[in-house]
Amino acid sequence: MSTENKDKQDENKDIQQDIDQTTEVNEEVENTAVPNVEEDLKNKLADEKDKFIRLFAEFENYKRRTSKERLELFKTAGEEIMKVLLPVLDDFDRAVSELEKEGESDHLTGIKLISSKLKDTLKGKGLEEVIINAGDSFDADVSEAVTQIPAGDDMKGKIVDVIERGYKLGDKIIRFPKVVIGQ
Repeated sequence: MSTENKDKQDENKDIQQDIDQTTEVNEEVENTAVPNVEEDLKNKLADEKDKFIRLFAEFENYKRRTSKERLELFKTAGEEIMKVLLPVLDDFDRAVSELEKEGESDHLTGIKLISSKLKDTLKGKGLEEVIINAGDSFDADVSEAVTQIPAGDDMKGKIVDVIERGYKLGDKIIRFPKVVIGQ
């Protein structure tokens, strides 16, 4: 029996050594696995924070862009109506000039009152006349040349006559003045 006991003891020792080795390996795995899991979680958290910050910045840019577009829309919202009313302003100017040829009358006074009231109302909404006079240098960015006529050397490249007035709404020209330039 003693051999059997010895064999059993040896076997028990082997088993105990295996258990000890397994325990050591498990402890090493646990010690190495925890920091890796922690690092993975920290990396994932950093990635999510980065995504959140980028999304927040993108949303702020969107808000700024839409508010800027809204302001632009309000500034030029009446542009189409203004363009439609410009021929009416031209008609009033022609009527006043024709009635002035006949001299002072009640009709002239009434037309002038209505014309000035319309101009003041449109001016209050941001409509301004583009000021161009005969003798000014021609600038294609500000006016539109309808035709050229022979002129003296002093009028070459300059505006000879303004055929139609131009108007701008805010900083944007909505109708360019039509001019005749010297050749």
